[in-house]
Amino acid sequence: MQLSTLWRQSSAFRMGVSISIATGLYGISFGALGVAAGLSVWQTCALSLLMFTGGSQFAFVGVVAGGGAGVAALGAASLLGVRNAVYGMQMAALLGPKGLARLLSAQLTIDESAATALGQADKTEQQRGFWTAGVGVYVLWNLFTAAGALLGNALGDPSRWGLDGAAVAAFLGLLWPRLKGREPIALAVAAAAVAMLAVPMVPPGIPILIAAVLGGVWGYCTRSSGQAPRAAGGAA
Repeated sequence: MQLSTLWRQSSAFRMGVSISIATGLYGISFGALGVAAGLSVWQTCALSLLMFTGGSQFAFVGVVAGGGAGVAALGAASLLGVRNAVYGMQMAALLGPKGLARLLSAQLTIDESAATALGQADKTEQQRGFWTAGVGVYVLWNLFTAAGALLGNALGDPSRWGLDGAAVAAFLGLLWPRLKGREPIALAVAAAAVAMLAVPMVPPGIPILIAAVLGGVWGYCTRSSGQAPRAAGGAA
């Protein structure tokens, strides 16, 4: 299928391309920050090629920039990377990749690819969304990481470019269609409020984990309260 036809017919492809561009551009910020933290251009690029999870990468360079040891930086990055293991199990069950595809999907499983796949109802579109977003973000993230690392200080303060806002906007675009009903909206508002309150008190990247824990507890409590009446009804 030609790309123009795919663009017209597949919402998952359009979503994957859009979020790839929005997220990939943010890689230039990581490249510049990595070099500013004391890493070489090659070390910065290697982090994007091998680690390939933005939150963990920013946590790693943040610890290094603050004078922390490599072990501490790796620990912070690993903590934030735990969520990708959860995504990986979810994507394996959803997409069922085999052989080499299974290995590649493990490397490409990040927030963006998982969210794009989960945003689709049809299995073909789920696979198309996952691979489009995963490959797209990987290629663009690494290209812009290299650009940011090579340009270094010439970019000035990366935050003034507003690229972090582009990534947030992309996620809101993915989330918005799923906010149907009072419960999803209430959960989204509660998670956002908890994350915002946590931002000034914990290291970068931790607020999203706290919000994820809230979501898990919310889901557990909701399921438990929903099962109780059915169990009671069955007993009757």
